[in-house]
Amino acid sequence: MALSYAHGAVDEPLLGCTIDQQLTETASRIPDLPALIVRHQNVRYTWRELKQTVDDYAAGLLAIGLEPGDRLGIWAPNCWEWTVCQFAAARIGLVLVNINPAYRIAELEYALNKVGCKALVTAQSFKSSDYLAILRELCPELRNARPGALKAARLPELRTVVALGQTSLPGLFEFERLPALAQAAHHERAAAIAAELQFDDPINIQFTSGTTGAPKGATLTHHNLLNNGYFNARALNLGPGDKLCIPVPLYHCFGMVMGNLGCVTSGAAMVYPAPSFEPRSVLEAVAAERCTALYGVPTMFIAELEQADFATFDLSSLRTGTMAGAPCPVQVMQRVVRDMHMRDVTIAYGMTETSPVSMQTRADDPIEKRVATVGRIHPHVEVKIVDEAGHIVPRGERGEFLTRGYSVMIGYWGDEKRTREAIDAAGWMHTGDLAVMDEEGYVNITGRLKDMIIRGGENVYPREIEEFLFRHPKVQDVQVFGVPDPKFGEVVCAWIRVRDGHAATAEEIIEHCREQIAHYKVPRHVRFVSEFPMTVTGKAQKFLMRETMIVELGLQEIKHA
Repeated sequence: MALSYAHGAVDEPLLGCTIDQQLTETASRIPDLPALIVRHQNVRYTWRELKQTVDDYAAGLLAIGLEPGDRLGIWAPNCWEWTVCQFAAARIGLVLVNINPAYRIAELEYALNKVGCKALVTAQSFKSSDYLAILRELCPELRNARPGALKAARLPELRTVVALGQTSLPGLFEFERLPALAQAAHHERAAAIAAELQFDDPINIQFTSGTTGAPKGATLTHHNLLNNGYFNARALNLGPGDKLCIPVPLYHCFGMVMGNLGCVTSGAAMVYPAPSFEPRSVLEAVAAERCTALYGVPTMFIAELEQADFATFDLSSLRTGTMAGAPCPVQVMQRVVRDMHMRDVTIAYGMTETSPVSMQTRADDPIEKRVATVGRIHPHVEVKIVDEAGHIVPRGERGEFLTRGYSVMIGYWGDEKRTREAIDAAGWMHTGDLAVMDEEGYVNITGRLKDMIIRGGENVYPREIEEFLFRHPKVQDVQVFGVPDPKFGEVVCAWIRVRDGHAATAEEIIEHCREQIAHYKVPRHVRFVSEFPMTVTGKAQKFLMRETMIVELGLQEIKHA
């Protein structure tokens, strides 16, 4: 009887270097090939130019007082500055803290304070978010502060704010002026730091929410991230001369690891079509730049295929790519292969805490495997599927998916308790996902131990939204869960018990959320109830609430092959 265990044993060794050492090697090997193409900013760097720019900004970050180990937040959409900041921070041992561009004031304050950010690089605005207005509200002290000497009551660790673009707001550095602040000594020190860094040093914090409270800061190393990017790129056979279109966000591991680090390890060019996802800009970028690979979650591919003039774009250069973040309907996969020429497209599965990928399909897998499973084990990784007692189940039986190996994070920043809950004594990361492994080693994710919602590839954790809504003066109790949606897969629904003597409207609740939390967390549906369906032990039965809403709203479960 075969057990649900697999080990990605391969002859090819793990990379044993830091991110900066890899960038240096790539820039030395293929200096004149394209490295970074940012279409909306009209920026184009070769590998030699990118490396020089990164070195200049690393020295500039030292010049404004940052030191190895300091946390540097970045709050911006996709842009050349994001990527230069990613590599510059890695060169001098700063821990880059990814901040979702959709975050509003409450989430930003929590993130900066949770990990003690000393500096923040920020866009000035994006879409409906005025980042500088949010910062002025959070730290009015900016108006009278010297750049680099901020002392803010609500952000006690933050000393430095760096703005992208020109700004007249006092107390800020301008990002583009950082290299000019560096002297020869700063360049020398940056080189010395880079030579001393170890690949097991922490280099990145990505926030991932939990069902039991506020977001957690998954802390990841050079070794975690660089190798995961490398082996994802290897699965796609990327190499010098390839161009990877990256419409997924850089703040997410899909963009910064599978995208940027996949390119720096393979020599493929990074292509950013727009600051955030716009289906038309993706098609334009692929056609104009002759991209050979494309990333996205299924909803992105659906939006691209649904463009009215889709057939007018020449996508014949495409060969491969990765689809991840949510299940892919079989009809969508067939159209991606046929109409977008992505015959070698792969499906990947993972989580932020595992750098992220642990399972992936292969170019020669049949379509059926690429939509019904998340593929087989990644190189140098172990997985097992266990029952409630922790015993490995036979293949074909369902249990919790666990993974172990180089890709598992160091832990949650400043949260030993939740780290121990996630990673056991033997080093296994407990994903909370339910899965089945077949006889060939393919894994199918069948559900979640916890009640996470996946909205268009974004993980939405009900407990986080519940705790936010609890702060509303009219809310007595609340339960948040997902309901099916034909466009996003799932959207957020909230059942609310209002305090005695109060009345509230759905519009009031939704508007309250829009001002404070990211758009993808805002409930689409709000229902006011006098009670929740409960178990005999007093636990809310969200599955019954979900079933009720499906009937009332005339929804259908989204079926996948």
